[in-house]
Amino acid sequence: MFSQSPLDWGLILSYFGFLALVWLRRLGKRSQASDYLVAGRQVTLPAFVATLVATWYGGILGVGEYSYRYGISNWLVFGVPYYIGALLFALFFARRARQAALYTLPDLLDRNYGRPVALAGALAVFITAAPAAYVLMLGTLFAAMFHLPLLPCVAAAALFSVFYIYNGGLRTVVFTDQIQFVLMYAGFIVMLGYLVADHGWLSFLHRSLPASHFTWHGGNPPQAVLVWYFIALSTLVDPGFWQRAYAARDPKVAQRGVLISIVCWAVFDFLTTFTGLYARALLPALEDPVFAFPELARVALPPFALGLFYLAMIATVMSTIDSYGFIAATTVGRDVVWRIKRERGEERVPAYSKAGLWIAAAFATALAMANPSVIGLWHDLGSIATPALLVPVATALSGRGRLTPRWTLAAMVIPFALSLIGVLTRAYTGHYPASIEPIYAGLASSLAVYAIGWLWRARLRNQVVESALEPERSKPS
Repeated sequence: MFSQSPLDWGLILSYFGFLALVWLRRLGKRSQASDYLVAGRQVTLPAFVATLVATWYGGILGVGEYSYRYGISNWLVFGVPYYIGALLFALFFARRARQAALYTLPDLLDRNYGRPVALAGALAVFITAAPAAYVLMLGTLFAAMFHLPLLPCVAAAALFSVFYIYNGGLRTVVFTDQIQFVLMYAGFIVMLGYLVADHGWLSFLHRSLPASHFTWHGGNPPQAVLVWYFIALSTLVDPGFWQRAYAARDPKVAQRGVLISIVCWAVFDFLTTFTGLYARALLPALEDPVFAFPELARVALPPFALGLFYLAMIATVMSTIDSYGFIAATTVGRDVVWRIKRERGEERVPAYSKAGLWIAAAFATALAMANPSVIGLWHDLGSIATPALLVPVATALSGRGRLTPRWTLAAMVIPFALSLIGVLTRAYTGHYPASIEPIYAGLASSLAVYAIGWLWRARLRNQVVESALEPERSKPS
């Protein structure tokens, strides 16, 4: 057990009791599609910031592991690339997304390219939204806390993270995210405060850590850092960003909310990165760095503070599981079932999405057990989905450079297939085809299809012009 103190256990039990009350509060209530999927499009600026910040920062054990191993490079890998992606979303996508007043990312594809492209987009969104990495992370934390096998803990993590949003949809997600936002900051502020008070600040860290922990690369080759700047482009097609933008009260809230969130992420990255540095300094012989934060808490914190820090880790991960689990559920319910059935009304969408919630939880659990590496799941899922969605979504939203539905479908299927082949090849052989990262192959193929499509369209236009001018040329002078 992680603690013998009733104070620590009281905090944990109170939190799960609160979630049970949230579930009971919405029990038996029915919601319309707009209320269930986008919270009635009434999310205010403080709520928007809290839910986006909490949702996007679920990889707490992975961050602890990386900062333990590689130091401040954690900020350059899991921080800065995503700040850039979020900034681009705020500047170019946020306002337009809210003005579109849709429900999901595949809705945008349907409006611009039709149902087949929307269904292909739904597959990519489901894969990127399935919270496998976070279910694995929370299951790993539960296994460490209770000394139980990983599989039941992963299944419990999936169940406990989605049951309370079953009835309330996004409105419940936003409400609980605000509580989880407060908990995640409170826990890490308390932790870092104890560490600085007990051991000192930068002078202690410089004496206790390898010099590489204070370099931008952390001892890794530059390409290992660079690839995350491409994977971070997934921010532009991150369904969590789009869902929040659709749900914002107005376009200003959507844009300003993302900009404020970037500042909040930078602050939290500061807290987590330096906590990871202290973990390496105080626990240099830690057998498994994925437990850097939990093990540091055991040796550094007194009762109650220990429970608060564990609760911060749990809340950080659960806020991401419930959000992405809900997105995956709405992808099944609205973007697949409802779209295939071609129903005119949206009355059944909440019911379909509720069924999709359990499908998403089961898929995330299975995927987590198939690839029990948090950072590996981030890398692989981002590499597969991002190339398939990035250019079609960008052209759909901007209205420039769009291709016909057939060309767009090809520009989604080919990158998806190439990236998937690359990921599977490495899983079986240990290396990528031609040593090329899947996301590079996927993005290159997507741009290649678009370039060919644009050239083909230009050629057809020239042929039309030539045909129109031919009668004029053939007239006798």
